[in-house]
Amino acid sequence: MNDAHLQRVVDTALAEDLGLSGDITTLATVAADATGTAYVVSREDGVLSGVEAFTAVFRTVDPWVRVAWSRRAGEELAPNDVVATVTGPARSILTAERSALNLLGHLTGIASRTAGFVRLVDGTGARIVDTRKTTPGLRALEKQAVIDGGGANHRFGLFDAILVKDNHIGLGGGLTPVLERLAEHSRHVVRVEIEVDTLDQLREVLAFDAARLREGKQPVVHAVLLDNMVPMQIADGVELVRRHGAPVVIEVSGGVNERTVRDLALAGPDLISIGALTHSVRCHDFGLDLCG
Repeated sequence: MNDAHLQRVVDTALAEDLGLSGDITTLATVAADATGTAYVVSREDGVLSGVEAFTAVFRTVDPWVRVAWSRRAGEELAPNDVVATVTGPARSILTAERSALNLLGHLTGIASRTAGFVRLVDGTGARIVDTRKTTPGLRALEKQAVIDGGGANHRFGLFDAILVKDNHIGLGGGLTPVLERLAEHSRHVVRVEIEVDTLDQLREVLAFDAARLREGKQPVVHAVLLDNMVPMQIADGVELVRRHGAPVVIEVSGGVNERTVRDLALAGPDLISIGALTHSVRCHDFGLDLCG
């Protein structure tokens, strides 16, 4: 991610923790010249992410603190694994500890859950992707965590791809008027995806572009999102799309969890997008254990 963006995240985290007075507990209890060494220890299984953010917190608090990593982002963790060693001024280690661990635990939690979904769809050909359901201000970090977990990124924001959802269709006057408007305004470098709730809507989308292809025009739609459909509906939708005259990426989304994801993947989509990768993860349990 962009270094300036990462620094803003770190500065915000430290500002809300330190306020105007700083770490008054550490200042009152630890000598200014004390030094120390601590180990970052994983308490459970997982997949590591957030290495850069963790290091940046300590670097911002005190450039004399050194963080030496024994594991890399994307590597699997087991209970009691030593992930990193932190050495330097004791006050600085204590002051940076919580903000650094918060980011490391949150991002490792995302990577770990993503890796679990990736394992569940192994061999199906479907890829696990994220959504825009991210923590405000942390999107770039969270999307990198998805990659560290073996997943892939969907669009980053509203600016880099067109994704027409049900509310766009409702407020835009219906599916066909929206498609007509897209045909007038979309650019060849911008990808267009349409969310459909029913197979009839999917047929309408495909018919619209089939007519354009017969006229020698470029198709408008590059991807379809089959929303909240059961595996049988998805399989029927996949068959409809594969018979279409132009390549169309098939995405599935809506209420996906560990119990349902493999059956959805076996129905044949290219992508399965899961908001829970970023909006409903549990923080990975790390400890900062003092040496000696």
